[in-house]
Amino acid sequence: MGKKILAVTACPTGIAHTYMAAESLEKAAAEQRLDFKVEKRGAIGIEDELSEQEIREAHAIIIAADTDVQESRFAGKPVVKVGVSEAIKNPDRLLQEALAKQPASKSDYMQQVQQVKEQRSAQRSGFYKHLMTGVSNMLPLVVAGGLIIALSFTFGILAFKEPGSFAAALMDIGGGSAFALMVPILSGFIAFSIADRVGLAPGLVGGMMASKIGAGFLGGIIAGFLAGYVALWLRKSIKLPKNFEGLKPILIIPLLSTLFVGLMMQYVIGSPIKTIMDVLAAWLKGMSSTNAVFLGLILGAMMAFDMGGPVNKTAYTFAVGLLASNIYGPMAAVMAAGMTPPLGLFLATLLSPKKYTKEEKEAGKAASILGISFITEGAIPFAAADPLRVIPSIMVGSAITGALSMAFGATLQVPHGGIFVLPIPHAVGNLFMYTVSIVVGMVVTAIMVNFLKKNKA
Repeated sequence: MGKKILAVTACPTGIAHTYMAAESLEKAAAEQRLDFKVEKRGAIGIEDELSEQEIREAHAIIIAADTDVQESRFAGKPVVKVGVSEAIKNPDRLLQEALAKQPASKSDYMQQVQQVKEQRSAQRSGFYKHLMTGVSNMLPLVVAGGLIIALSFTFGILAFKEPGSFAAALMDIGGGSAFALMVPILSGFIAFSIADRVGLAPGLVGGMMASKIGAGFLGGIIAGFLAGYVALWLRKSIKLPKNFEGLKPILIIPLLSTLFVGLMMQYVIGSPIKTIMDVLAAWLKGMSSTNAVFLGLILGAMMAFDMGGPVNKTAYTFAVGLLASNIYGPMAAVMAAGMTPPLGLFLATLLSPKKYTKEEKEAGKAASILGISFITEGAIPFAAADPLRVIPSIMVGSAITGALSMAFGATLQVPHGGIFVLPIPHAVGNLFMYTVSIVVGMVVTAIMVNFLKKNKA
């Protein structure tokens, strides 16, 4: 069997040159009798997407693109990279150049493919994948906005109310701009994950309407899924002559999907979701200390349950979403509870070294770095090796940390960063007791896991 050559074509508008380059390469490959396939990343979405198996079997990849094509999935493969115009003009030369490429080291390639597979498989789970796409794209805005708001407070808690002051400018950047984009970006990229580029316009508009109506992050999530599936349905349902296909992604789908989502948000969905958000916000702001502790307990246990999995992300998304409603207590509980699993296991290896192998003690050192950085996944190697003892221990430690954080009234403006955001003035409310809650959870985790574990022979 001959060498298999793959290609990806993509131009900025995704209407004409993407398909012209693909057609040119396909024609040249057919004349040379090559085993060939091309992925088109047009305005209407991805067509003929390359599978992992096809990439694994390919001799080389031709990337003829003027936009991003997720090049990381070709890690370890020889790549010929040009603009789309080059593929239209010289397809034969590109194919010959690809055939002449030397194959990459098999061991390096397999290792890199395995990493990519793990990353991609972790993202593939329908609703969860789409929601996490929205959350991951929203997070930089939340982090940057939260830090800038905290900086504005260094001039005084109410200094931003003075028109023309530097504190007011910082508040306008962080609160008036970055935070204002949170829900639209969340909604837009949920829709993007479902329907590709045609979902972005209705998703962004739906998210903006959710913000304006007061439906908050919950309205943004619903708008994002509605926009994504409406755009996807239109993309699959509308059939036009080939000469008019270019109108679908630019005119027809954005117009119809945006109009539908906007009207639904305005007249059907927006008000009920706003009512739910108002009730939730009122309950969270006025809840008793007992309810606060209970909420912290639940959120904390969720953060440790699957260490970065769907349950962990559900708790995290809930807390991040509440930042848009100026509710900061759950965010503090969630980050503290996410730090204690790896930190507690690190402490456990120090307190009872005879219960751990040399490799586990080394892993404990690495876990400490991940813990202070709020990377809960640092506990996974320990949990995978001994789940029955480790997972209950870290859940108890994180639940106690979450409960204490809520009981102390700790708040957090920034949804990530671990201990590195703690010194920033006003980023954390009740910093001393917040730190105490993390230390207590860390100690409880270490004592419990060491109590359950036996000495190594």
